[in-house]
Amino acid sequence: MESILVTGGAGYIGSHAAKALAARGYTPVVYDNLSRGHREAVRWGPFEEGDVRDRARLEAVMRKHAPSAVMHFAAFTYVGESVERPDLYYDNNLGGALALLGAMAACGVTRLVFSSSAAVYGTPASVPVAEDHPASPINPYGFTKAAMERMLADHAGAFGLRGVSLRYFNAAGADPDGETGEDHDPETHLIPLALMAVRGLRPHLTLFGEDHPTPDGTCVRDYVHVSDLAEAHVLALGRLDGGPCAEAYNLGTGRGWSVREVLKAVEAATGRPVPVVSGPRRAGDPPS
Repeated sequence: MESILVTGGAGYIGSHAAKALAARGYTPVVYDNLSRGHREAVRWGPFEEGDVRDRARLEAVMRKHAPSAVMHFAAFTYVGESVERPDLYYDNNLGGALALLGAMAACGVTRLVFSSSAAVYGTPASVPVAEDHPASPINPYGFTKAAMERMLADHAGAFGLRGVSLRYFNAAGADPDGETGEDHDPETHLIPLALMAVRGLRPHLTLFGEDHPTPDGTCVRDYVHVSDLAEAHVLALGRLDGGPCAEAYNLGTGRGWSVREVLKAVEAATGRPVPVVSGPRRAGDPPS
């Protein structure tokens, strides 16, 4: 069976991608340092523990499993944390990307699907956002994703890399079979936080800004089911045949939902109110 190296495969989206790969007949080889992932989420192929910044370890794993491609999810992803600790994000996200690209070149692995983000766009001039919209990130997390895309393009030109960057919006949901799901510490995603507040696992949900230039004053986001994101990563492997390339695609529904709209949906589904308190806007958050 064809092996695919999945960096960060013990995390939220990476574990769903590993399951999708296995369903298509691939062997997902999960590479993760478990600092934010979970060993129990590795269920569909072999596990190799290691840090994405460790080029020597990456090379050893690639030589052992001979993957035909890499799916790269191993990055820190909290916007607020990136504003408070940009050093962590540049070290892990860019340092890890550089080590990974170097290991791929050393081992002759030339196909890469990169987990990018709509954060590369910053505050868009218009929505829905098209792929030709200029990249103008407004937080360190977005900067690291945009820089990785640039690195990928440069490596395509210099070393014959074939890469696809998938810029997605807000991942949501969990595996319909209940085999993997969302488990962040701390949790920062709106839907699980709202459900936790409904269940009394936290005292309330904080609305970060109610004066954004949006219809109801709260942030608007495009929510994409995580299983759909996983399927898109598998489909992207099919774009990696042929000559060198560095393509980028948005993954979204094209329909935005405000925070208040999401909370109304949670209340309709549970039959219980979501306790909320008002808070200031978060640094680095685009309105829509």
